[in-house]
Amino acid sequence: MIMEITIKDDFDLAKIADSGQCFRFNEVPEPCDKAEGAAHKCYSVAALNRHVYIKELGQNRYEFDCSKEEFDSFWKRYFDLDLSYKKIRERIDEEEDPYLYRAAEYGKGIRILRQDPWEMLISFIISQRKNIPAIKASIEKLCALAGNVIADDPETGRIYSFPTPDKLAALSMEQLSGCSLGYRDKYVHQAALDVVSGAVDLSALEKVGDDKLMEELLKLFGVGVKVANCEILFGYHRLDAFPKDVWINRVLEEQYPQGFLFDKYAPYNGVMQQYLFFYSRSMG
Repeated sequence: MIMEITIKDDFDLAKIADSGQCFRFNEVPEPCDKAEGAAHKCYSVAALNRHVYIKELGQNRYEFDCSKEEFDSFWKRYFDLDLSYKKIRERIDEEEDPYLYRAAEYGKGIRILRQDPWEMLISFIISQRKNIPAIKASIEKLCALAGNVIADDPETGRIYSFPTPDKLAALSMEQLSGCSLGYRDKYVHQAALDVVSGAVDLSALEKVGDDKLMEELLKLFGVGVKVANCEILFGYHRLDAFPKDVWINRVLEEQYPQGFLFDKYAPYNGVMQQYLFFYSRSMG
């Protein structure tokens, strides 16, 4: 099934794919190029046990290869389409905060995806001290090892679902090591065991406040402040979370020696973080 939708708010697939918040969101040459020539970019997006190809049609129009029911029940929420990111950007005053204004203009189109807490927890545990291509490669190996086939890929042949906690917990350390996880294999293994045993209830954590959520996440083996903040922002969609890595710390030191305007941008500091991250990394 194919459905076409017009999105008038900030929405840029290339920028979302390259924003560092998702690892199974990639531009692909096929199958979109086969339809109506090769004029339109196409993206493959996998989330948990769902997959969709999205083709850019121009003039704010996009083609999703799914039913209207699936779009309305899953992908509309996944892309956070009920929130106006244009209005969030309008909070930024060019004279008061010129660096963030430039970053937001450059990153216009980025949205904070509503991703699954389990998938994000494992993904960001894996992300520690790895570059994005290496993170993606490890996650795909893990999915091929313990996921189910959910779609066909023109290059690799198959696209797999993200492994469930029980499937991941059942893997041996040797199998996990074969996914190029390095020292993170023991963290991934323990996280899966904790979720399966009920020692950690990721669903229950959706109901606690931000401070309590941080406190509970920091109890997990191998989870530090940065991974916890990424989980809070990208897994629990708490849009005020502000993960700090080498890029963000450099921006704060060089551009905001007097301090970032967290109070002004609350409760959307996480959106501002994405603009800063995308811009600073792109500018080198």
